[in-house]
Amino acid sequence: MFAALGRLTSRRPWFVIAAWVVIAILVAAFAPALTTTQEESEFLPDHYESVQAAQIQEEQFPGATTPAALILFEREDGKALTEDDQAEVGRIAEELGPELGKDTFVQQVVTVGPDGQPNISEDGKVQVGIVGLAEGSTGFDTQAFDDAKSMRDDIADLTEGTDLKVTSTGSVPQGLDSQESSERSLAIVGIATIVLIVGLLAIIFRSVIICLMPIVVVTLVSMVATGLIGWANEAFDLKADSSIQTILVVVLYGIGTDYILFFLFRYRERLRQGEDTRASVVHALERAGEAIASAGGAVIVAFLALLLSSLGIFKAIGPALAIAVAVTLLAALTLVPAVVTVLGRALFWPSKKWRQEPEAARFGKIGQNLGRRPGVFAAASGLVLAVLGVFAFSFNPSFDFTSSLPKDVESTKSLNTFQEHFAAGASEPVPVIVRADDGTLDEASLETFASDLDEAQGVSQVYPATVSDDGTTAQFMVVLDNDPASDQALDDVKGPIRDAAHAAAPDGTEAFVGGTPGIFADLQEAMIRDYKVVFPVAALVIMLILALLLRSLVAPLYLMAAVGLSFAATLGATVIVFQGIAGDSGLIFMLPIYIYLFVTALGTDYNILMIARLREEAREGKEPRAAAAEALKHAGPTIAAAGVILAGTFASLMLSGNTLMMSMGFALSFGIFIAAFVMAMFFTPALTALIGHAAWWPGHQDRQAPQELSDVPEEPART
Repeated sequence: MFAALGRLTSRRPWFVIAAWVVIAILVAAFAPALTTTQEESEFLPDHYESVQAAQIQEEQFPGATTPAALILFEREDGKALTEDDQAEVGRIAEELGPELGKDTFVQQVVTVGPDGQPNISEDGKVQVGIVGLAEGSTGFDTQAFDDAKSMRDDIADLTEGTDLKVTSTGSVPQGLDSQESSERSLAIVGIATIVLIVGLLAIIFRSVIICLMPIVVVTLVSMVATGLIGWANEAFDLKADSSIQTILVVVLYGIGTDYILFFLFRYRERLRQGEDTRASVVHALERAGEAIASAGGAVIVAFLALLLSSLGIFKAIGPALAIAVAVTLLAALTLVPAVVTVLGRALFWPSKKWRQEPEAARFGKIGQNLGRRPGVFAAASGLVLAVLGVFAFSFNPSFDFTSSLPKDVESTKSLNTFQEHFAAGASEPVPVIVRADDGTLDEASLETFASDLDEAQGVSQVYPATVSDDGTTAQFMVVLDNDPASDQALDDVKGPIRDAAHAAAPDGTEAFVGGTPGIFADLQEAMIRDYKVVFPVAALVIMLILALLLRSLVAPLYLMAAVGLSFAATLGATVIVFQGIAGDSGLIFMLPIYIYLFVTALGTDYNILMIARLREEAREGKEPRAAAAEALKHAGPTIAAAGVILAGTFASLMLSGNTLMMSMGFALSFGIFIAAFVMAMFFTPALTALIGHAAWWPGHQDRQAPQELSDVPEEPART
């Protein structure tokens, strides 16, 4: 099959290249833009309590949702606000109101509390203006962020010439800062990724053209993949968070370069044996194609397993990454061979060292040692993975997306100022909704409910109820003792506050606790459910792919066990670095699933490459230990080069300045490093050598004679 594909692409290379260019242009011209969201509640299904609370709130109390923006007024010199300052605050709020975006904000800045007194901190240094959302606005779209930017510009104009310093925070300004941070991260990560790949390829091949090949190929792939993802998101109403674009850049360049390397190492190896360009292309695709296709298939099905998630964020990210890898895989099997055929031996210009067979002395020596003492290599590498894996049990999930914002953006600094001068929970009161199943609510029962709720652990204050126009629904705004985004607030809402609200709900009514900590509590429940579903399904499907590739029921078992150890070691190392050394209270809840999928799927790539080469050596008559030694000698350089490049591309995420991206960048780069240099290079071949012929039961693929390469018409050698 792959030999036939090689013959097709090598005979009509210009047709293949032209087809890719035309498809890329058409997709870029007609596909919708890739949109994202920062609203955590959009990631949850409708049956969760926080989502139901938000829906009732939007229906019955439009415009009275959680504040979209908080505007903080303070003096430039840090002293208490004077009466003149407060008058200026009133003027600014009054003039700013009509200027607010009609599509996003309520055209009013509220600077006084329910009692008519100014919203001023106890020390008199900060006054707060509260801005709500206009009816029908989500506050998490492009229009909202544009309006927030305009609001900041208007504030700057209105405060000019005064002694006041005015900043803004809240969900919409934080969303704006997150969007701008993601755009900066995308630029930084994109540049760093390209520079890294070009630099490493220059060291490996010393070829200008090979350095540029991934950039050209991935540019075409990116145009097609991004367009297809946009169509998929639009067709199935999928919503991804803002990190998806940055992750896509890394995945496309990292995996794309890996697959190109898998092909080029085989192509160069065949050229050195004296074959012409086309025959070498066919041979390379025949030998590397199965490994590339199987590796890509493992990655795709692992990502598609996220469709089983109950969280919208994973349902969107899974297909997006699967589409990206599928397009990359197709390009590796068609576009790359076509380009290589056209370029011929000029591909390696200006270097001529490709003609020389490397001694691979280092990998050869390691392979010989592994072949003699596989038990030592298996025990040592397994012990490293196990020790790091122990720390994975200390993982503490965090559910606050805004905590990943850089410390120097306005919304973060403004929120810190607010929390220094006001009660921790005052920045975002939690809505508690009481809805009558039939009939209307009575005032006495609502007062009793508020009194019972006020006694719950974690509640600082309960504001009087606001009753809907039809009298069927009441809303209580609850101020918590703790920061609404904190772990303690999550625990309080998940436990005593929801328990108290449900128990105190009057007969014939139902209570719903929403807000940020309610969303976080529901995210935690959904996450636990997803771990139990997504992880096993992804593992089983990948095991099935391995079984079909290797025609073995034994090898997939220990290969997946090795991947599981790599996952635990990666999560453990990340916990050590960020929770232990850096002192972070927790890591974003999505991290284990990202690690699992990337390390499982991409780590399996390297396992497949190593085990396929080991099988090839065994088919030539070598005993298991000798086959393992020879496989390490030949596949080791490829895995090392691919591992360094992919780990480096993921490490570029650490340059983003976003704590979510930094932790993810470290985890994924470390995971790829472990998968390449510990699991695939030592643990897997050592175990295979120890198990021997039984590793290939019942297919016994190690004992079959190798298939002869199909006849390929010769062509004049290119220079």
